[in-house]
Amino acid sequence: MTELTRRRALKVSAAAGMAAAAAPVAPPGRGAAASPHRPSSGRIDTHHHAVPPKMRQWAVEQGLIPPTGGPDWAQWTLPSTLETMEANGIAVGVASAPVPPEVFADRKTAESGVDVCNESLADLVRDRPTRFGFFANVAMLHPDLAFKQVAYALDELGADGVLLGTSADGRYLGDPAFDPLLAELDRRGAIVFTHPFSPKGIVEVPGVADHVADFLLDTTRTALSLIAAGTLDRYRRLSVILPHAGGFLPYIVGRAEGWGREHDDAPDPAKIRRALRRFYYDTALPMSPYATPTLLGAVGADRVLFGTDWPANPAAEVARETARFDRDPGLNRREHKAIARDNALRLLPALPGGRR
Repeated sequence: MTELTRRRALKVSAAAGMAAAAAPVAPPGRGAAASPHRPSSGRIDTHHHAVPPKMRQWAVEQGLIPPTGGPDWAQWTLPSTLETMEANGIAVGVASAPVPPEVFADRKTAESGVDVCNESLADLVRDRPTRFGFFANVAMLHPDLAFKQVAYALDELGADGVLLGTSADGRYLGDPAFDPLLAELDRRGAIVFTHPFSPKGIVEVPGVADHVADFLLDTTRTALSLIAAGTLDRYRRLSVILPHAGGFLPYIVGRAEGWGREHDDAPDPAKIRRALRRFYYDTALPMSPYATPTLLGAVGADRVLFGTDWPANPAAEVARETARFDRDPGLNRREHKAIARDNALRLLPALPGGRR
């Protein structure tokens, strides 16, 4: 990390500390540009889930959710989604449906289920073309089938990228089993949005929901897997989005560098630092205000995308976290605008860009 980056991290760290103790104030040395932001419109939400009716019915038939009730994400409706988007200045949501890859272990289920998911999201985009894009599902455990699904989703349905689970059948994305799929996505210069689940075989902590820490660990493990395997070096046209601000990755880089120095079979520390800036990260940790100093100090604002995790994150939390993002003293106005909108348009240029 350069001296300039270290100085910058110290400044925003100081700002975050002040924000936690009192009303937000400008970090030292950054002046009026770092004052609290007015609520912005035109945001692009890259961590935005959707469960349209046909997909929901399929999930019920598969026993993934009950016919009525169920988790927050299963309660998705278009009216509640548009209401939440309007209330928080979200112009475009890049919809995704994170189905555990093991659900598609059976080939017939993989064929029909992926089609239902992708067609449902494509229909949503066709119905509301100025409000949505989507990341397509693929059957990770069936590489030959996944190739066909990638081609159909990107070439015919107009998907903006592909959703991959952080792991499948206990193997993380750096595993050689996923190389053919990643090579094809690299050939296409595709965007990969990763999504975690609880790591396989992990012991539950009584009274602690798995999304609090286990999902973040799963994201961290797949990122380290990709770094250790050299996947990002081999596939330079591939763009990978890590959800939830990268899990723990930006905050353990020093430890990872130590691993690189101490073990001959570990990646070189310089390679680890380069890889850190090859990923994109969304704000749905949530990032503001606690994680902002470290994340920006590690990767810079140009690698960060706005994300809400709606509707797994309910409307009240989306509103609370969006307001915190708007007044985050660790961000100046250029950085705030880049994260809220500009970075997503640069990465996903086919998005409608918030046109109504």
